[in-house]
Amino acid sequence: MTTLTLASWTHYYNLTKPKVVLLIVFTAMVGMLLAADGFPPLDIFVFGLLGIGLSAASGAAINHVVDEHIDRVMERTRNRPLANGDLDQKPALIFALAIGALGISILVVFVNPLTALLTFFSLVGYALIYTMYLKRATPQNIVLGGAAARLGHLKLEWVIACAFAGSLLGDQLWFWIGRRHGPRLLARRPAWQQGVDRVHALLARFEVPLLIGFRFVYGIRNLTPFVVGMSPIGAAKFAALNALGALLWAVAGAVLGFALAHAADALLGNIKRFELQLFAAIAFVGLGLWGYRALRQRRLRPGRRGGG
Repeated sequence: MTTLTLASWTHYYNLTKPKVVLLIVFTAMVGMLLAADGFPPLDIFVFGLLGIGLSAASGAAINHVVDEHIDRVMERTRNRPLANGDLDQKPALIFALAIGALGISILVVFVNPLTALLTFFSLVGYALIYTMYLKRATPQNIVLGGAAARLGHLKLEWVIACAFAGSLLGDQLWFWIGRRHGPRLLARRPAWQQGVDRVHALLARFEVPLLIGFRFVYGIRNLTPFVVGMSPIGAAKFAALNALGALLWAVAGAVLGFALAHAADALLGNIKRFELQLFAAIAFVGLGLWGYRALRQRRLRPGRRGGG
């Protein structure tokens, strides 16, 4: 049984990404002050910020749990509490779920159910849909960004620029991980071998098209730059083709989301009347797709025994 000391509490505190949570709480505070006629009721103000802060901290902690294996091989993140062994996954996950439940409960009891529901959607959207599914497997996040641009919340050119930069740098990072730590990491993740073999086979036949278009290929999108890093393909060649592919992906995804939102607006009239329901439906579908994918991978995992 782990003894809770001041040092261990510090590790739990760092698990919540406190600087990020502080920014989220500050943003919520500004929104509350702008929305109220005068200063908001003190109990709503205090408990609202407390509930939002705890929920944001829960999402950050779940992100640590999910990305532990990635954090261990990244220079920027290898000293995080889970990555360096200061905490184990099970107590970290229990802590994350506990503060999340506490935060949502505070909002339900002391603020209002709508605030609690919207905060819960944000928690699920970040900790599950984005961290565990969209970030790894699909271009749906940039499609949503394009839709948000059509609704007037974001500028389309900035959606494309941010998507391009994030995709380019993320895949360059995976290329570097493959080049520096590929064989060692693959030895610890034998379940990746089938996908690695598939990428090698595709590279042998369609090297340049794959290096440009791997983002559009389901199932190997995240694995490809890692495998390329382990191959003889030069870093400069990958960087150039990766940049071209990132630009095509960013433009295609953002424009697709913009066009879909425009079509929905034409069919439904003023789509802004339905945007909350629309994004809630997208979040629900995304969560369902992630659950299906996770269940399918669990069933296909080598050496898995039947239930009983």
